[in-house]
Amino acid sequence: MAVLNGLFKKPALIFVSLVPVIGLAYVLFTTLPSEFIPLEDQGRFFVIVQGPEGTSFNNMKRHMKDVEDDMMTLVDSGEASNVLSRVPGFGSAASVNSAFGIVDLVTWADRDRPAQEIRVELIRKLSQHPNIRAFVSMPRGIGGRTTSPIQFVLQGTDYEELARWRDLMMERARLYPGLTGLNSDYKSTKPQLLVDIDLVRAADLGVSVATIGRTLETMLGSRRVTTYIRGGEEYPVILEGIKAENQTPSDLTNIYVRSDRTATLIPLSNLVTLRETASPPNLRRFNRMRSITLTANLKAGFSLGQALDFLEQTSREILPDTAGIDFNGESKNFKAAGNSIYFVFVLALVTVFLVLAAQFESFRHPFVILLTVPFAMVGALLGLYLTGQTINIYSQIGLIMLVGLATKNGILIVEFANQLRDQGVEFVEALKEASRKRLRPIVMTSITTIMGSVALIFGTGAGAETRFVLGIVIIFGVSIATFFTLFIVPVAYLVIARNSSSPQAVKNLRRAFEKTFFGKIRKVED
Repeated sequence: MAVLNGLFKKPALIFVSLVPVIGLAYVLFTTLPSEFIPLEDQGRFFVIVQGPEGTSFNNMKRHMKDVEDDMMTLVDSGEASNVLSRVPGFGSAASVNSAFGIVDLVTWADRDRPAQEIRVELIRKLSQHPNIRAFVSMPRGIGGRTTSPIQFVLQGTDYEELARWRDLMMERARLYPGLTGLNSDYKSTKPQLLVDIDLVRAADLGVSVATIGRTLETMLGSRRVTTYIRGGEEYPVILEGIKAENQTPSDLTNIYVRSDRTATLIPLSNLVTLRETASPPNLRRFNRMRSITLTANLKAGFSLGQALDFLEQTSREILPDTAGIDFNGESKNFKAAGNSIYFVFVLALVTVFLVLAAQFESFRHPFVILLTVPFAMVGALLGLYLTGQTINIYSQIGLIMLVGLATKNGILIVEFANQLRDQGVEFVEALKEASRKRLRPIVMTSITTIMGSVALIFGTGAGAETRFVLGIVIIFGVSIATFFTLFIVPVAYLVIARNSSSPQAVKNLRRAFEKTFFGKIRKVED
């Protein structure tokens, strides 16, 4: 009470202290790393393997066998329980030069290392295979997708121009220490063999273009020509060449076409010339515009917000104004969530203010109570900073929860002070008495909230990372808010609500007004 009496004599100190508190909250919020969701140990991770374009199914199986051997070392060490591998990868767009693997880890109590450390070790092993590119990703807490967290989209009108922009961006991105597994969905690496037909020579020899096309289709691929019925079952008849004799471009000398004019066989190599080229396997669009997407994973110690800020800044520096940028996947969700948190936070403050205004029938008392919110925010952000956490969707939810948890203490003091004033107690004495008698309930309810959140910090198992963030926000925020509420609310009430009427007095005044006003109306009617 001695400290409170001193503050009653100098109430300006409380309001002056709000300026550095709000400034500190702004600095912490803008400097803390940000991401959409923290990386969770869900007891498994996925291995995405990509081979060179044109790799056959059998060669990809051999490459995947080496990857599988590396994954099986985790089973031998007792850290994994199951391993699954598949060639090609999952999805309708998967090609034979892709593969997919799943590693199921044992339960959290049966292993000493988190999944992140095991993942880093597996990445180091897979990087020793020169013929493939392997990406090890952990499932995300929301959506469970296995795509890379960074998906930076370049948009334009021409793929060649987009490819130049991609090369510029990837050259800069390789210098950024927080990115790994940098890749793009546009690569002119799919080998193609173009067949140019000498139309004049073919016409002189009596060979049509259709005949050449059907011959190439049959000998290098296959062609269904008819069906036959045997034993009540219908079977297709498929023509195809001998694969062993059609492995290289020079094997065209083994293929002949029949002249429609003379019925003689003519070597196909006399009618066509071959050109080797490469093209992208897919031409993608994003929001109906031609696009190239840069993908990457994050290294430990770097956040999604930092990486996206770097890519945005780099694109503004080195790309022309005509270049369009956008985000996809988790990056898009992060941008959307980051922009909406401000609106949700303001909406929470307005909602609490209106509810309190309806409860106290005054706009001054809610304002007094809400002055504790900045101190709660600073406490929560300081806790995130000290524990090395980030601003993510879970910590944002915790910050919004603090709006209600922080105002609880102020309500106890203001409500009790109003009750004492209704009983005729002098204003300052009512305020001191409310601060003294509400100390125990405030401390007890705050300790209960804090102790209930301790389990969120020390809990292990699935989702422990997200629970830890919520626990830190609640414990630090409630602790700081509780301490400062004992001084801020009484002093603010002294300054702001001194000339205000208590809710009971307002009710009495309203009843008197209604009685007088409606009483006169009744007399006029009579």
